[in-house]
Amino acid sequence: MPTKIRNTHHSHHAGSAASSRGRRVLLIATPRRDELESLRTALTGQWRIVSCTNPGELVAMNLAGPCFAVLVDAEFLHRLAGENDAAAEASEPCGSSEAGLHALWKRFPNASVVIMAGSGDMREVVATVKKGADNYLTYPIHPDEVRYVLESLEAADRMEGELSYLRDSFWGEDVKRLTRTESPAMREVLAKAKAAAPTSALILLTGESGTGKSALAKLIHTHSMRKDKPFVAVHCGAIPETLVESELFGHEKGAFTGAVRRKLGKFEIAHGGTIFLDEVGTLSMAAQVKLLQVLQEKTFHRVGGETDIHTDARVIAAANQDLKAMVREGRFREDLYYRLNVFPLEIPPLRERKEDIPLLVSGFLERLSGEYGKGVYGATPETLDALAQYDWPGNVRELENLVERAYILSGSRMLTLEHFPAEFHPAHGGYASQAQRIAGAGMTLAEAREHAKDALEKQYLHDVLTLHHGRINKTAAHAGITTRQLNKLMTRHGLDKNAFK
Repeated sequence: MPTKIRNTHHSHHAGSAASSRGRRVLLIATPRRDELESLRTALTGQWRIVSCTNPGELVAMNLAGPCFAVLVDAEFLHRLAGENDAAAEASEPCGSSEAGLHALWKRFPNASVVIMAGSGDMREVVATVKKGADNYLTYPIHPDEVRYVLESLEAADRMEGELSYLRDSFWGEDVKRLTRTESPAMREVLAKAKAAAPTSALILLTGESGTGKSALAKLIHTHSMRKDKPFVAVHCGAIPETLVESELFGHEKGAFTGAVRRKLGKFEIAHGGTIFLDEVGTLSMAAQVKLLQVLQEKTFHRVGGETDIHTDARVIAAANQDLKAMVREGRFREDLYYRLNVFPLEIPPLRERKEDIPLLVSGFLERLSGEYGKGVYGATPETLDALAQYDWPGNVRELENLVERAYILSGSRMLTLEHFPAEFHPAHGGYASQAQRIAGAGMTLAEAREHAKDALEKQYLHDVLTLHHGRINKTAAHAGITTRQLNKLMTRHGLDKNAFK
């Protein structure tokens, strides 16, 4: 087999699943009728074969659907260049082949091109491949060889589609922070997610906006048997209704105005991996019908296409709306709801897991320090107390945004209240720390001294633990106390060594 040399300028066309080959068009252009009949016999049933035996037919050919690949005789390229440009007749042989190649691309812009030639023409054929043809075959053509070449083209098309999607995706969110929790409710969610991850069960994530459904979906994927395959996230609420079907299932060239080339849908890109349908409750009733069909039959077809395409994508859906209530109101299909609700997981809001705020803040700062390199290692106890008094309507996402803002404003190694909006400051009637609220209620001098001592002790331990990244032995040595004393003090002040690693 020859080594396949792809030209990235021409590799923009998209492929389909291997199971869809039966309806895809393969054009064979060769004057050798015996080779043509041999190829027809070998490939019938796998492809819809169209053929011609002279360049004139090739130029005039009008195919009913898109052409996946053209197997073209090397001599045709010379003559094809002449049919399109008489001046090409006088050019160099390789130049003529290149001109013919461009004429072929102009006629079939989405098609892969495979050159067929005798062994004596290999020097020129290899030069033509380097100019952009996808591969070549030598006469006499063996059936296994041509099948291998065509299957390789399909695999390359799928890979190109996946890489194109990944290049346009943002993968910066760190999902590891979800595994660090002091919340019993969140521990239960993570335990269920861990049990479901290795399976192919359809998962429905519910919870308020900003609770971390997207991060949990990624976590499930990375702990599944599909972790080496694509994870494709689709924000259903952000897609215009007229484009939902095209985004999910793709479209053929010319399927509608603006469809200048074939496009892979997200279900096709996610084949073998996971597709995450966020805000699934925003889908129109028409889109819900199509989604139900895909979930039940595991097949779909592109807009403007007729080929049934099989998908092996694992589906994780998410909703911040009450889908049951939407079913009762007639805004969400009942059959689709029960199809999605195979393995439900409800993520608690941040106001019900405030014990996780220190861990979340630590995780966000760790990520930000990795991205920006500024040494901010934690938040003061006063700041954490103030954050704990807030109800967090925007949940984890709101906390993350505020921590990032504070990180940018901070000029020290600890976040303080001055780095947060005014509503968190006691002086502005905001969410005062416990020490300040007690003082405001009127403590005695002895009580105030004791409370100030506790606050100072907690702040000191927090700073030293931060300095030594939560390592107990080094922190105890730095503080001049035993590890046992340190553990007791950490328990008293609610400090967890894992938050400092």
